Amino acid sequence: MELFAALNQTLITTLGPLGPVIALAGIGITLIAATLPFMLKKRPDPLDRLRISAGYAPAEPKSVESDKAKKLRMSAGSDKLDKYAGFLEPQNEEEMSASRLHLTRAGYRGRNAVRTFHAVQFALGLVMLVLGVAYTIFASATGEVSGLQMVLFVLLPGCVGYYMPKYWVDSRVKSRTAEIQNGFPDSLDMLLVCVEAGQSLDQGIIRVSKELRGGYPALAEEYETVSHEIKAGKEKSAVLRAFGDRSGVQDVASFVTVMIQSQQFGTSIAEALRVYAAEMRDKRVMRAEEAANKIPTKMTLGTMMFTVPPLLVILVGPSVHGMLETFKTIGQ
Repeated sequence: MELFAALNQTLITTLGPLGPVIALAGIGITLIAATLPFMLKKRPDPLDRLRISAGYAPAEPKSVESDKAKKLRMSAGSDKLDKYAGFLEPQNEEEMSASRLHLTRAGYRGRNAVRTFHAVQFALGLVMLVLGVAYTIFASATGEVSGLQMVLFVLLPGCVGYYMPKYWVDSRVKSRTAEIQNGFPDSLDMLLVCVEAGQSLDQGIIRVSKELRGGYPALAEEYETVSHEIKAGKEKSAVLRAFGDRSGVQDVASFVTVMIQSQQFGTSIAEALRVYAAEMRDKRVMRAEEAANKIPTKMTLGTMMFTVPPLLVILVGPSVHGMLETFKTIGQ
């Protein structure tokens, strides 16, 4: 602390009252200027490295681009953030897959969702950092601000701005997961009705996605994605496994396993749906009972904090006051 106070006093003597703020801003700008070129350096194309190692010249970029390629590139939105991909996207394949799955569970399914998320996170953190510096300069001009307060005023808004998108995505994941978990038993009942009415599993999924759109939009979106992937010709088992991974709900993953095994062994899908739908309804009732049983425990602390102290004051207060008055009389 003494070294920090001495350094703060030296900066104030040398650069004036705003010396610490100017020094902190200079260090931040220097670090950004030094590291940004390395972060924004585009990763080399592995195909070009393979051509060079094999003795071929790297492929020259095409100067003429077809209209269809232009439309695809513009619709993907990668022309704006593509040169920052090395900085905005994880370099590890496992981290990239985990980030993409997490954003997919939050409802962000775009191909460049990971890149956009990190761009927003970086931009918001930088903007909040600049606002913190501006507020620190204003506070130093209007009154005396200590060095620790300057650091807090500058770094705290930057940290809040950087972690705010992550908090938003996590809250979206929790809300969507809870919505899918609550609406899944109803969707199984609807799917069972559709299958028993003579429709196939694919047609039943399409109908269920339309019926659930008003009450459970997240679950309806997942069913609609499943129907589109099946229509596109993907293998049904792979589509169902992807549905279980995207949802993030254990009940859905177990349902996917039941459907795949029923399809492989040739058992009745309607019977499997009937048994599993009844089990899901029982589990939903059990979750409701569990939440209800937790209420008395959660209310105990509030009851003790806001009920017992006033009750003690009302009941014991007059007796304590009388005892104090009696002791004063005896002492005199």
